[in-house]
Amino acid sequence: MNVALLIDAIVRQTMILVAQLATTAGMRAPLAHVANQVFLDLVKELQAQGVGQKIIADMFGMALRTYHAKVRRLSESATDRGVTLWEAVLSFIQSKNMVTRGEILTRFSRDDSMTVKGVLNDLVETGLIFKTGRGDRTAYRAISDEEMGLSPQDDPTERAAHIAWITIHHLQPASRQDITASIALDGDALDEALERLLADGRITQNPGEDGQTLYSCDECVISYGAPVGWEAAVFDHYQAMVVALCTKLNQGSTRADLRDAIGGSTYGFDIWEGHPMSEEVLGFLSQVRQQASALRNRVDDHNAQHAPPPEPMRVLFYTGQTVMWDDQNAGGDDA
Repeated sequence: MNVALLIDAIVRQTMILVAQLATTAGMRAPLAHVANQVFLDLVKELQAQGVGQKIIADMFGMALRTYHAKVRRLSESATDRGVTLWEAVLSFIQSKNMVTRGEILTRFSRDDSMTVKGVLNDLVETGLIFKTGRGDRTAYRAISDEEMGLSPQDDPTERAAHIAWITIHHLQPASRQDITASIALDGDALDEALERLLADGRITQNPGEDGQTLYSCDECVISYGAPVGWEAAVFDHYQAMVVALCTKLNQGSTRADLRDAIGGSTYGFDIWEGHPMSEEVLGFLSQVRQQASALRNRVDDHNAQHAPPPEPMRVLFYTGQTVMWDDQNAGGDDA
């Protein structure tokens, strides 16, 4: 398996998706945090795979000292626990009309001053804060949503609640730490989302053995045509695909078999106006959705009458369809 080639291809396609999401509906979403989050998440996952710091630095093409400096800059603040220094500094500046470098260094006195200055440079370069003056007179101000060209979102709490709901459904029983490790939602935003989900009964909470609150849900269904929840549905679909591929890789399997219960398949159909099977092909997604919904209803009815074992098996099925008007020919691929 040519791992480097596969990684490059996946990254390219993922960046296409990120760029499309960032510019959807004419808005311009801030992306300054993306590169930092990718770096931290990759470091975290590589460490979880047992890879050492020196090897990780080599994989990123960094000297070990440079690697450690970047990790410190993006890791948890010694002043504000629970958030990265990058996030803490940005949040502090956003809470002020204008703040001087000296005030920032005083506020984050428990963090290394050079690291704090590095974060300020990052924030200026990525366009999230504005800098004026020099030396001790240097002052900073956060860039407003209007200056970024962003539109106010309708009911952001409900949109965040849908993302949290999907995450809890996949991880349940899920602690607050489990949720924040999976999605970039924390602090007041996560509190409001959880409160919304608990209030309308979409999730329940119970104490865990270690004293943590654990969240669960019986079902998670986002209806067709729902005014909110589209981004949660996209996340759910993408996550299901990634989980299936990672599960298969963890099993050491790099080829498909018709008897597989884990994996995915892609089929391409070339049709045109007047083709005798055009309606059947174009309606294929609708047919699969109807079959899957009917099957899920039958499973839910059975489960309502029979208590599940302590550790039931969960099966995630994902499907998708797109129509392209071009000269590309598609075949079939299995994973």
